[in-house]
Amino acid sequence: MTTTTFLTFVGDQCGKAEEAIQFYVSIFPNSEVKSITKYAEGKPGGTPELIKHGVFSLNGTEYMVSESSYNHAWSFSPAVSLFVSDNSETLIQSLFEKIESHGGQVMVPLDDYKGEGDYGFGKKFGWVQDKYGVSWQFLVTE
Repeated sequence: MTTTTFLTFVGDQCGKAEEAIQFYVSIFPNSEVKSITKYAEGKPGGTPELIKHGVFSLNGTEYMVSESSYNHAWSFSPAVSLFVSDNSETLIQSLFEKIESHGGQVMVPLDDYKGEGDYGFGKKFGWVQDKYGVSWQFLVTE
């Protein structure tokens, strides 16, 4: 069995998936775009400039993506986020800052939470939503 995170870009985010993928693989080490298939002219679900199905990897973990021009009653939510942890404070700080500075919105500042406010699962934690609506949690592990 395999489980894979599948990101569907709809509403205001439709048409931004390819830009998002290129951004993600540019900031994460050992990352690549594996495949992108666009909608064929006249086929339902999208137009030829939209991604029907794409696969990319971030540091070896694969993700799938699609875009739909249909009117959906949902989009991305911070209730589901991509969780990134590493023992390199420099790497985590860099990734967080790149997402924030690329139009992201900080939900929890990347900070040392030992003592009051300690989350209890690492030495530094932060949460940021990128400009595409995808939510990211970052943790520096012990």
